[in-house]
Amino acid sequence: MTSSSGDGDHDVPTAQPRPLVCARCRTPSAALYPVTWTCSVENGVRQYFCDGCSRENLRAIEGRLDSARW
Repeated sequence: MTSSSGDGDHDVPTAQPRPLVCARCRTPSAALYPVTWTCSVENGVRQYFCDGCSRENLRAIEGRLDSARW
């Protein structure tokens, strides 16, 4: 009779995180997780916007939020 230990010693490929790219101007982020960027979920797709595009379009971004969110 044999048994398996189930300790998870299998080689599983892991995806390496990539720098983000602005969904509007296509500028790549300098940092892996830029804290000044804006994240938006549109039609079920997560999009990131650089700080420049976020500032330029702040009114439009805020206009989509429910008043309970701000």
